[in-house]
Amino acid sequence: MMFERFSPDARSVVVHTQEHARRLGHHHVGPEHLLLALVSLDQPASAVLREHGVTPERVEEEIVRLAGLGAGSRLFGTLDRDALASVGIDIDAVRARIEESFGPEALARADSAVHGGRRSSRRGPRRTVPTALARRWRRRRAARRPVLTAPTAAPTGLRQAAGARPAGHIRFSPRAKESLANTVREAQARHDRHIGVEHLGLSLVTMTSGLVPSVLSALGASAPALRTAITDRYRQAS
Repeated sequence: MMFERFSPDARSVVVHTQEHARRLGHHHVGPEHLLLALVSLDQPASAVLREHGVTPERVEEEIVRLAGLGAGSRLFGTLDRDALASVGIDIDAVRARIEESFGPEALARADSAVHGGRRSSRRGPRRTVPTALARRWRRRRAARRPVLTAPTAAPTGLRQAAGARPAGHIRFSPRAKESLANTVREAQARHDRHIGVEHLGLSLVTMTSGLVPSVLSALGASAPALRTAITDRYRQAS
């Protein structure tokens, strides 16, 4: 497994993404949660990002602005905002119009209707998996996952989602998995035997889709400048 090569601090980032996503009421872990966990650490790559205005407080503020808080975040968090904006669709305006027309709990009700109840089977659209059986499958999958332990304290933040929060293991989105795979490639490109926070930082700042580019843009941070600064900081330390 690639996590065996992750340094303790890099593992902390991966572990803490779960807690950040859970605290915000998000039902998936995206690259944005990895970024939030990374900038919260006391590491050189984290310090570089904070020096460029990418602080935990500002990152969290942008995540909540872009994806929402708590129930309903799944309906907007994975959308490509820039692509929709290019054809005249403003996600924030859509969200506001929905809540104005149907009430502040409209998105929560829609989220429950879409994701609640029994889960459809992958074998066919007409078959469903009973809830009890689905839970047993999830427990078995969880038992097979590598255990990642965080050597630092559990993360905190400014915002807490109201109501019930996601329980158990929160799945990683395809983009989050891609960013972790790119982290490995960053280490390989530098012929490093370990996979550290610096490699994860380089992977995240060079993403071209998802929420991370939008977060960095909103904070006025240049991805090429961040990449150069991270590389220079670790070159000086070596």
